[in-house]
Amino acid sequence: MDTKADLKLHEHIFLRGKSSRTLLLMHGTGGDERDLVPLAHSLDPEANILSPRGNVSEGGALRFFKRLAEGVFDLVDVARRTREVASWLAAATTHYEIDTHELVAVGYSNGANTIAAMLLTQPTVLKRAILLRAMVTVTSPQLQELKGTQVLMLNGIHDPIIQAANAKRLAAMFASVGVDISQQMLDCGHELVAEDLRLAHSWLNT
Repeated sequence: MDTKADLKLHEHIFLRGKSSRTLLLMHGTGGDERDLVPLAHSLDPEANILSPRGNVSEGGALRFFKRLAEGVFDLVDVARRTREVASWLAAATTHYEIDTHELVAVGYSNGANTIAAMLLTQPTVLKRAILLRAMVTVTSPQLQELKGTQVLMLNGIHDPIIQAANAKRLAAMFASVGVDISQQMLDCGHELVAEDLRLAHSWLNT
């Protein structure tokens, strides 16, 4: 692995905290590496923060992989970009001397989708994740046993982008390979609400 080259795959920030836990933050479409920092501070004010910037531009809006239309993904690009993020993450954890056993991914929308794809196709990279408004991005994953992996999924019942059936299908996909999956359908849309923070904080610190 060329650590220096892989580290440059994504502009990012690393904020050193007071604990051994690191929160990997992955923003949604149109966001950047600082979008989820306030959320991270609310979840665990003492955690380290590692947050990359998506390097795919959709009309100027940053993402982590291409899509063909709303909810329709370029599956070849999903696979390629997921591998790229995994390489970047491996380089970042080495460079910043991050304890990977204390690494928790937190993603929103496109960032959550990228984390979900990484969990299902790069199963050794992450063991805990909070997925906010995630949907199925990998239609024919090379699924491996993921026993010991813990995932919290929070979706909105009224989400105009992600149908409830799609979100539940992703949760079932995780469960089928041994993931300890917890999913809640909230009375909201695609936006984040106070209940997201409450449930995520409880799950993270249990």
